[in-house]
Amino acid sequence: MQMLTALILGIVQGLTEFLPVSSTAHLVLLPWAFGWDDPLLNSLTFDVALHFGTLVAVLIYFRADWLKLAAAFFQTLKNRRAAAPYERLAWLIIIATIPGAILGKLFGQYIEDALRNPLVIAVALAGVALVMLLAEKAAKSKNGAGTEEMTLPHALVIGFAQAAALIPGVSRSGATITAGLITGYDRASAARFSFLLSTPIIAGACLLKLRHFVHGFPEGEAGPFAVGALASAVSGYAAIAFLMGYLSRRPLNVFAYYRIVLAAAVVGLYMVGSASL
Repeated sequence: MQMLTALILGIVQGLTEFLPVSSTAHLVLLPWAFGWDDPLLNSLTFDVALHFGTLVAVLIYFRADWLKLAAAFFQTLKNRRAAAPYERLAWLIIIATIPGAILGKLFGQYIEDALRNPLVIAVALAGVALVMLLAEKAAKSKNGAGTEEMTLPHALVIGFAQAAALIPGVSRSGATITAGLITGYDRASAARFSFLLSTPIIAGACLLKLRHFVHGFPEGEAGPFAVGALASAVSGYAAIAFLMGYLSRRPLNVFAYYRIVLAAAVVGLYMVGSASL
């Protein structure tokens, strides 16, 4: 049963990390709705596995971009300027990562302890859904810019949107793609920058937690780690590929409607559960 739980949660993590529906919300709500109490749910080892899988997915999908970004970054150190598109993009990603890193360090534990509540998640799901719909409506009235036209102020706006995704239910990809639309970029470019921006944050989360395993994983947790990481990586890659193709042709609306329906279902389940106490 633990391996099955690892498989299910790995798939859910991979899909919802990159689709704009909030991975944290689904990983909190799924056990809550079905009454799961497997110790795997609170395992630091498994948390690392899920993040490691999504990191592998985004690195493989955008491997060509990351090779160019790495080369461009070192070129800027040599030339002491960022002139070429990938040179500018590398520094914009670094700068836009800072708000999430700082706020995560300052408030991450508080948010983890205080805001993993079904009603908080429901409000965040519905609230961001409404912003997504408004952003899509505004985007129809203008031609979106490409990633190569990204400016520092816009990158910072998207970076703060990523920081807001610390709140369960917001969704990192949902917040950053929506911020990209609001600041004037086309959907595909907003999604691309969102996924590239997520990579340092996911990598940082993995590294911070891996330090607890300098002497190896606890006994019996290697199997669930492998299953969860593999499931998260495969489903994450599929989610990225799907969303990049989907957003090149269609709006975010279907994800906004899904979030609203899910928020309503959470409130309904919460009220039924409260009434039965």
